[in-house]
Amino acid sequence: MKTKNKDDMNQGTDHLRRSAFTLVELLLVLAILALLAGLVLPKLAGTGERAKVKAAVAQIDSFKTALNLFEVDNGHYPRGKNGLNDLLVKPRDASTDWHKYLDQDALPLDPWQHPYAYECPGRHNTDGYDLSSAGPDGQFGNEDDINNWTTK
Repeated sequence: MKTKNKDDMNQGTDHLRRSAFTLVELLLVLAILALLAGLVLPKLAGTGERAKVKAAVAQIDSFKTALNLFEVDNGHYPRGKNGLNDLLVKPRDASTDWHKYLDQDALPLDPWQHPYAYECPGRHNTDGYDLSSAGPDGQFGNEDDINNWTTK
């Protein structure tokens, strides 16, 4: 029976040492990953909010189209603060050309689940209407509002 000598045993452990990572190498890899995460995550963090803003802008554009069609058929935009309802339910003063102007059964909420504000005649668009979303904070009258009278 052949016994392993000391050199054979050292070769086996040397092979194991060379194939494993040292603590310094692992810490270096973790530091690089943390640095990359620190660079990438802040850029991804605002993506959801930007998408909601774009969705609100698109919804306002959709309302604009429906409101313009209403105006062509009826000779005026829906009046008052609840005028958006006139796009779904025929108002008393509507012409015979009135039809449902939105493909929904209820008025959609903005991406932050708040109702859109509509006013006709508008304070900003005195010859038309004002249409806006309160934005992420849900409060009207500040810089995060999304509306049809300013371009962002």
